[in-house]
Amino acid sequence: MNKRMPAVASGLATITILLAGCGGAPTVQAGAEVDTEAAVFDEIAGLTGQERTDRLVELAEEEGALTIYTSNTDVDPMIAAFEEAYDIEVEATRANSETVLQKIMSENAAGSLNVDVVDNNFNENNVMAQAGLFADYESEYRDAVPEEGRFDGWTSTYVNAFVVGWNTDNIDGSTLPDDLAGFADPKWKGKIAFEIGDVDWYAAVSRYYLDQGLSEAEVDEIWAALAANGTFEKGHSAMGDMLASGKIDIALSIYQHNVDGTAADQGAPVAWKHGEKVVAPVVTRPNGAGILASAEHPAAAILFMDWMLSDGQDLWPDVHRIGSVPRDDSPIAGMETVAVPLEEMTENYEFWDDRYRDLVGG
Repeated sequence: MNKRMPAVASGLATITILLAGCGGAPTVQAGAEVDTEAAVFDEIAGLTGQERTDRLVELAEEEGALTIYTSNTDVDPMIAAFEEAYDIEVEATRANSETVLQKIMSENAAGSLNVDVVDNNFNENNVMAQAGLFADYESEYRDAVPEEGRFDGWTSTYVNAFVVGWNTDNIDGSTLPDDLAGFADPKWKGKIAFEIGDVDWYAAVSRYYLDQGLSEAEVDEIWAALAANGTFEKGHSAMGDMLASGKIDIALSIYQHNVDGTAADQGAPVAWKHGEKVVAPVVTRPNGAGILASAEHPAAAILFMDWMLSDGQDLWPDVHRIGSVPRDDSPIAGMETVAVPLEEMTENYEFWDDRYRDLVGG
């Protein structure tokens, strides 16, 4: 690969790349809804804790509903718990992250955007933020999220951890290398698989090796050898199913919750830890939610965000996920991790996307 890292790239390029097919540049809706959202914050100004919640509940009950677009496959128990806690009806539409983004942008361009909260992946949320679609959200619960999980317009509610997972019937965990570069050895040929869209994971791993002092050429050699040894699959859930069935032996970039979920819920012979050992690096990426500036139910939206960052955090372990508010029982607590280079992905997405596409061969 001969594409070198640009010194500067426009964040607008991210929107151009990710919105292909969405109908061009977005036109941000504005009007009375934005004033209503500001009015709700005026109503709760200075309130904290239960006082804030009680007032939001009153206002949300007057609004009567909440609408959400989400890509989270585990959203149903979260919504059910919120509805039980506050007796507010939630209408949720779920699709994959790219489809959610396209739906938002298309509806906004058509002047028909009628959703209150969007819950989506990091890259797609940043596109929406750059387009100015999110309202400001201030809360003591947002403040509990580490700084790297607080963004302009949206807040991380959970974290995805990319790990190396394997089928324990096919692979002895003690034979695995210490880090991903070890899979470049020809002995792993035909045993490893990538996820075809994991551009952010690819960028994080590349930075991991560059920070260890490897040259760009050396890192490219590692990737070329890995690609020669492996296959490319589409979808982390699908890759998890293939791992569980033994169709693939090792997944290099599977989500931790896919592995833990199939192991716990289906008794599948899969793992991402061998004792205390994990294959480095474990890559983390924040995902989360934001309130739309055009929200028709702003009080319900604020209440939902507050809940997701407080009581809602207690539900993530039930679905084998990692909440954005740190806790001692997190699957990655005390573990050395590598974060997706968030600013770099925002500013230089096209660069990393092109490189990964070259690696994939498409």
